[in-house]
Amino acid sequence: MLEHVGLLIGSPWIYAVVALSVLLDVFLPVLPSGVLVITAATAAAAGTAADVPDILALTLCAATASVLGDLLAYRLAWRGGARLDRAISRSRRLTTAQERLGAALARGGGALVVLARFAPAGRSVVSLGAGAAHRRARDFLPWSALAGLTWAAYSVALGYFGAHLLGATWVATAVSVGALFGAGAGAAYLMRREPRTS
Repeated sequence: MLEHVGLLIGSPWIYAVVALSVLLDVFLPVLPSGVLVITAATAAAAGTAADVPDILALTLCAATASVLGDLLAYRLAWRGGARLDRAISRSRRLTTAQERLGAALARGGGALVVLARFAPAGRSVVSLGAGAAHRRARDFLPWSALAGLTWAAYSVALGYFGAHLLGATWVATAVSVGALFGAGAGAAYLMRREPRTS
């Protein structure tokens, strides 16, 4: 796997590709942005500082692109108006997610935003839902920044430490990607659980 992306990984273009992938995966959750971040981090663990991405720069690049993508989705949904509201109201799942998000943000419990960053399509639902519900940016964006940084640091750490433990091979990348998907499955499970009533 690393051989196929070796030229890209070894060039400064890797930052642009990672940023674009992470930025757009809020709209296209099928983009393999997490896999790309892990692969770049795995290559960074295997190479020299002169020819591979810098781990800190890679983390900051992915985190910044994540926040910018969230902000773009939030602003588009904010301006979506009645048409977007009708589309959300037709989906019980989106309506429920929007209500839970609103309640969580109102309580200061934006941990849901962080959790959603790991769940498949959770980032999309939360960013679009916050914008469509006209939640205040100051309630949403700090949590989005924490979510982006947490996700980016976790993804980079998986690739970097996976390569150190298992060697910079496709096996290390596969195990790291599996751990990312495992975190996503766990986040999705926690998001689906009904809040406890006391």
